[in-house]
Amino acid sequence: FAGFQAPLWAAKDFGFLSKYGVETDLVMIPGSARGAQALLGRSIHFGQIDRTGLISAINQGADLVFVASSLNRFPFSLVAQKNIREPKDLVGKKVGIVSLGGAHEVSLILALREWNIPRASVTLLASGPAANRLIALASGALDATLLAPPETGEAARMGLSTLAHMTELKAAYFPMNAIATRRSLLEKNRQAVKRFLQAYSEGIHQFMTRKDKSLALLTQRMKQKNPAVVEETYQYFASTFSSPPRMSHEGMRAAIDMLAQRSPEIKFDTNVSKYLDERLLDELEREGFFKKMATK
Repeated sequence: FAGFQAPLWAAKDFGFLSKYGVETDLVMIPGSARGAQALLGRSIHFGQIDRTGLISAINQGADLVFVASSLNRFPFSLVAQKNIREPKDLVGKKVGIVSLGGAHEVSLILALREWNIPRASVTLLASGPAANRLIALASGALDATLLAPPETGEAARMGLSTLAHMTELKAAYFPMNAIATRRSLLEKNRQAVKRFLQAYSEGIHQFMTRKDKSLALLTQRMKQKNPAVVEETYQYFASTFSSPPRMSHEGMRAAIDMLAQRSPEIKFDTNVSKYLDERLLDELEREGFFKKMATK
């Protein structure tokens, strides 16, 4: 569990899903590919997911669509062994990421490109959850890995070095916490989707503005007993989330371009509206929902 999952936790635990009549169980599904499969298989109705896997699926005609995004920048830092002091030292090294094909891989490829390091000179290994990767890094099994709060704080306390913050990349915009649903559900039951977006939006807003409640939420959800780690996580994400939860069109176009370059044999539709439907957010904007929310 990591801090970037807080918007859904807040919507659930602060009572906003119940307030808007959305009875929901939160289920942890690691990886965007599995999340897409669960949506298509109707095991879940909404997914908080990074966009890479879904863009490819939507481009090929999958019954999926993005409707919101609460985090529009890479929330990762590249943490490395002490002997790796600058990006060029990554050549010939092993870098652990949660899985191939997701935001971790995209952010690293963009970073390597920005640093003029050939992609083939660095080995990317699918290494699972952050806790596992931190252990592997500490033991020397990995040379570097991408981490987000609270693990970045833990890494610093272990004496590991932070090589780069992905938020500082020129191409840092990337809708990480994108809310996806089935397009057929949006068309057939748009009021249910609208109520979900209202709950999601209020959860984000209260997380950002009610520090006391949010610290308690993170402590419980992350099962974290160290107050310093919880504080670091809150400070980072409370200033990073997007409210209202609109997706970065710039980030979406960058992701489409990236996928097109990786798979030149596939023709990608470059129209953002192919993947993103903002009609309900626009409707809430016109109704004054977000202005009213901001006064609470």
